[in-house]
Amino acid sequence: MKAPPRPNVRARWRWTLVLAFTAVICALLLSGLSAWFLGAVAIAGLSPLAYTFNFHMPAALVRLFAVGRTAAKYGERIAGHSVALQEQLARRVELFSAMASAPSAVQTGWQFGRQERLTDYLDDVEDVDYGRLRVDLPALTAAAGVLLCLIASVILAPLAILPIAVLLLIVVALSRRFLHNGATNLAEARRLRAQGAGEFGASAASVMALQAEKQWAPQSQNALARFTQAESKLLDLRLSQSVVDAIIGLFGPLAALSVIGAAWLAGKQADALLAPAFLAFAWLALGETIQAGSKMLTAQLRREAARAEIAKWTEKPTDVPVAAAITNHHASKLAVTKLQRRSPNGRSIGTPLNACFRQGQPTVIAGTSGSGKTSLLKQIAGWVGHDAMAYDDRVLSPAERQSLSFFCLHDAAILADTVRANLFAPAATDEDLWQALQDMEIDGRIEALGGLDAWITQEVLSLGEAQRLNLARAVLSDRPIVLLDEPTEHLDEAQGQRILTRLLDQLGERIVILSSHRVADEGLFKIIRLD
Repeated sequence: MKAPPRPNVRARWRWTLVLAFTAVICALLLSGLSAWFLGAVAIAGLSPLAYTFNFHMPAALVRLFAVGRTAAKYGERIAGHSVALQEQLARRVELFSAMASAPSAVQTGWQFGRQERLTDYLDDVEDVDYGRLRVDLPALTAAAGVLLCLIASVILAPLAILPIAVLLLIVVALSRRFLHNGATNLAEARRLRAQGAGEFGASAASVMALQAEKQWAPQSQNALARFTQAESKLLDLRLSQSVVDAIIGLFGPLAALSVIGAAWLAGKQADALLAPAFLAFAWLALGETIQAGSKMLTAQLRREAARAEIAKWTEKPTDVPVAAAITNHHASKLAVTKLQRRSPNGRSIGTPLNACFRQGQPTVIAGTSGSGKTSLLKQIAGWVGHDAMAYDDRVLSPAERQSLSFFCLHDAAILADTVRANLFAPAATDEDLWQALQDMEIDGRIEALGGLDAWITQEVLSLGEAQRLNLARAVLSDRPIVLLDEPTEHLDEAQGQRILTRLLDQLGERIVILSSHRVADEGLFKIIRLD
C-alpha cells in the first residue's frame, strides 16, 4: 500500500506559522495599545488636551487588533489542523503498511497481540500526528513574541533587560529540569504500563491453568499493581507541570513590573510613561500566551517517547537475514532436550520435556484444558521463553524459530480487510488461493461474500468459518514449521477429520505439530501427552 501523494505541506505549514505570528503580534499590540489608550485618556482628561484628543484613531486600532487576533487565531487553527490531518493520513498509511508487512505480525497471522506494545499505541500515533500543533507552532510563536518584546525593551527600557534576562534564564533552566525529570517519569510510567499489560495478557492467556493452581488472583493483582505504579509516576509528572505553570505564570507580571520600574528609575513620568506602559502590557499578554508552557513541554516529551516506540513497529528485525538463509531448507527434524515448559508469563509448569518433531510425521500434543498445550506450542514457536532448539545440524534461537514457524491459533483473528489480504500470501496466484479455500471447505462462503476482494471483518464469519480461513493460511504458508492449535475446534467431527486429513497431506514435507483434546486416529500421529 502506497501513501497518497502529499500536497505542498511545507507551504501550508508556513502559512499556518504566518497566521500564528499574526495572532501573537495582534495580541501584544492589543494589550499594549489598550494600556496606552487608557493612560493617554487619563492624562488628557487632566488638561485642556481633553478637548482636542483624538479618541477615534486609538479606538479603531484597538478594534482592528482585536479582530485581527481573533481572525488569525481561528485561521491558524483551521489551517494547522487541516495540514496536520493531511500529514496524518500519509503517515498512518505508511505506518499501517509497515505494521501489516512486519514479519512478527504476518508470520503469526496477527494472532499475538503484543500487549506491551499496544498499551500506548493509539496515544502514540496521536502524539506524533499533532506534535507540530502542540509543540513546534507554540514554541516558535512564543520565541517570536519574546524576541519582539526584548527588542522593544532595549529601546524603551534598557534597565529592564537584566531582570528580564534573569527571568528567562530561570524559565529555561526550569524547563530543562522538567524535561529531564519528566522524561524519566514518563519512561518509567510507560515501562510499568507495558509490563502490566504484558503480564495481564499472559495471565489471561493461561487463566484456566492459573485458576487450577489458585494463582489467577495473585498474578492478575500483580499485573494491575503495575498500572497503579504507572499512575503514580504520571501524578509526579502532573505535579511538576503545576510547579512549572506557577513559575511561568509569574513571568509576564514580573517582566511588566521590570519595564515600569526601569522607566521610573530612568526619570520618565506622566506621558513619558505611556510607551513603557504599552511595552509592559505587551509583556503581560506574552505571559498569558506562554502560561501553559508545561503543556507544550509535556507534549514534547510524549512526542519523543511516541517516536521511539512507533519506530519499533517499523524497524527491520535483525534476525531475518540469518533466518532467511534457512527458510527454504526444510529440515528433517526439530529436537528439544530437557525443555522446561513455561506459561506465557514465564512460570515453570510440568516436568522437563524431551521430544523430536520430524518432517512427514505429524506430532499431536494432547491433554486436558489448562494442561499447557498452547503454551508449549508458543514456546516451540519462540514466543515464550528463551530456549534454543536443534534444527537438524543448526541451533535455533527463539527469534529464528519465530521467522521459520507459522502459528495457527484456534481462535482465528480476522483482519478488517479483503479476503485476499487475510490469507497472508501476496505472492500466491488466485488459483492457489481458491484451491486452499476449497481444500478447507470455505470457498463457497467466500464466493457468496463476493470473492477474494470482498471486504470481511471478524463479525462477518462464524467461528467455524474463521477457523477454516485460518487453516487456509497454513496451507498457503511457506514456513517449514507449522504449529496448529486445536485445528478442528469449532468444526463438527466429520468435517474436522476431512479437513485435517487434507491439511496434513498438503503439509507432508513440513514439520507439523498440533494440539488437541482428543486424537481420533492415533496411528497417523506421534503423540505427546501432557499431565
